[in-house]
Order: sequence, then C-alpha cells, then structure tokens
Amino acid sequence: MSHSLTSFHTFHLPAQATAIVPVTNKSELIAEWQNANQANQPVLLLGQGSNVLFLDDFAGTVLINQLKGIEHREDADFHYLHIQGGENWHELVKWTLTKQIGGLENLALIPGCVGSAPIQNIGAYGVEFEKICDFVEVVELSTGKTFTLTAQQCEFGYRESVFKHQYKDDYAIVSVGLKLAKNWQPVLSYGSLTSFEPNSVTPQQIFDEVCAVRSAKLPNPDEFGNAGSFFKNPIISFVKFSQLQTAYPQMPNYPQADGSVKIPAGWLIDQCQLKGFQIGGASVHTQQALVLINKQNATGADVVLLAKTVRQKVREKFGVEIHPEVRFIGRTGEVDSEEITR
Repeated sequence: MSHSLTSFHTFHLPAQATAIVPVTNKSELIAEWQNANQANQPVLLLGQGSNVLFLDDFAGTVLINQLKGIEHREDADFHYLHIQGGENWHELVKWTLTKQIGGLENLALIPGCVGSAPIQNIGAYGVEFEKICDFVEVVELSTGKTFTLTAQQCEFGYRESVFKHQYKDDYAIVSVGLKLAKNWQPVLSYGSLTSFEPNSVTPQQIFDEVCAVRSAKLPNPDEFGNAGSFFKNPIISFVKFSQLQTAYPQMPNYPQADGSVKIPAGWLIDQCQLKGFQIGGASVHTQQALVLINKQNATGADVVLLAKTVRQKVREKFGVEIHPEVRFIGRTGEVDSEEITR
C-alpha cells in the first residue's frame, strides 16, 4: 500500500511513499527509524518538505518531524533560545519579535522547519544562520546517541554545512540553539533595506519589509507548488566578474570577504529571457526567475528538465555555473542534483 506525499512537500508533486509516520519526540524518531532500517526500508526525514523535489515515488518510510518546543533564557548580553527541530521557522521569527528579541527579522518567510535551517545554512538579506547559531543537537539514529555540535563544528559555508557530508546519512537534527545579542544591530545591506535609517529602524520594520518583498516575488505553494529559490547564487572570481561587468554594467553584485563576487542567479536567469518559460507542467516563475513552479500537474521529470535547460542557457550566455539548492529525492533517497541537471 502507498501513501500520497503531495501534501507533505511544497512542490506538491504526485509522489507516493510506502509509509508516512509523524514523530513527536526523539525516542519516537529513533524507534521508527530503526524499525524501517531493520525492515531494510529506505527512510527519509521531512520537516515541511520546503526544499525537496521528489523525482519518483519513495520506496520506503517518510518520517515527519513534529518535535515541538521553545525554551528561552537570557543573561546580561544575550538571549539564548533552544528550539525543537519540528518548529516552523517563520513562526519562530514572529515569536521572537513578540518577545522583543531582535536578530532573526532578515530571515522572515523562509519556508521550512528549524531542524532544516542548519543543513542549508539558510540565509537572506545579508544574514546567514551561522551568525546566530549557538549549537546544533544531533542524534545518531542507529545507536540513539545524542551529541551537540558548536557553530564552528557545523562547518557552515554558503548553503553548506557538515550535515550535507559527515552527518548526512543516519543522523537527524533534533534541536537548535540560537544566541541573539541584546545590543541589536540592524543588517541593512541588501535590496530595499538599504533605504532604512540604521539609528531608528526597528526589527519589526525590517521584518515587515522582508515579508512584503518576499510575498510579492514568491508564489504561494498552495497556488503553485515550489521550493522557494531553486538555485544558489553563484560566487565567481573577481577576474571573471570584471569581464562580465564590462559586458553587463548593470549586473548586481555582492563582493565577498575573500575577493570573490556573488551574483544573483535570478538576475542571470532573467537576462536569458526565461521568466514564464515552461517544460511540461513546470515553469520559471514570472515574478522571480530563481523560483521554478509546478504550474500544471508537473512531474519530477518536468522540473529536472526545466532546471537542466535553465542551467544550460545561463552557462551559454554568461559562462557561469548555477547549482541547484533544492534536495533531489529518488526512489531510495537523496540523489546528486548537480549530476542530474548538468
């Protein structure tokens, strides 16, 4: 017997799984994982399914992370939050604002749950998860052993962490610790946030602006299934950037500390005239070229072919590689998105 995954991931593709099991605490998570493992079934842990693309039916058990709870303590300088992995990220951001805690406002409206945030090192508007991370609590599912990693041990990079490598298989993030300075400093380096006055702006104003901008650009998954930003913004050498800037003086760019330059992937895709471009039921979103949408009963194969075409057009026009940010899930687990869309 199979169960529909359509409502458990934001692309809303017509994928099925052998079993779908919600887990509400760590011991349930361990027990259900071990049961499936003993039955030689593949296991996938999902939060809100906001960063996955199912290429096929999943021939195993999908565990839905519903671990809930927020603990808050403080000292003279910092607020410390200990959040269970199944909490919704955006709801957490809203909760901090009701408690007059600043620091998460730039990360408003990022879909998904708290336990997924460290995996991708989520980021937006000049703030990345690593800036506010205190620790990540991880369980080794085969033994039930729990351990804590410091932010440094998480080896964060741009949309990158140790959870994509050493702790990718047979491990789960059960909770996350955040450390937010009471001496709050606004981050106003991106987009329309640059027009705010640093000395008078409030976390709530930044939150409202980020929500307004994201809502205008990003389609509601209930209307058109999607996984938010489909591609990472490429980081290129300064030499390469200089060549491109000569040809495209208007190219938006964000210089990095190491001398390299980050370019918005959405801008590159837009320059290839791909907004609205459709393959099968999958399409490039008309408001934000970085988002691929399930426009009309798309399949995983439609989205893969669309992603492949978008990468190819950007490569041909700019000589720049853009890489998928979304995780691709095949019949027995995660597959290499880079390889499939090359």
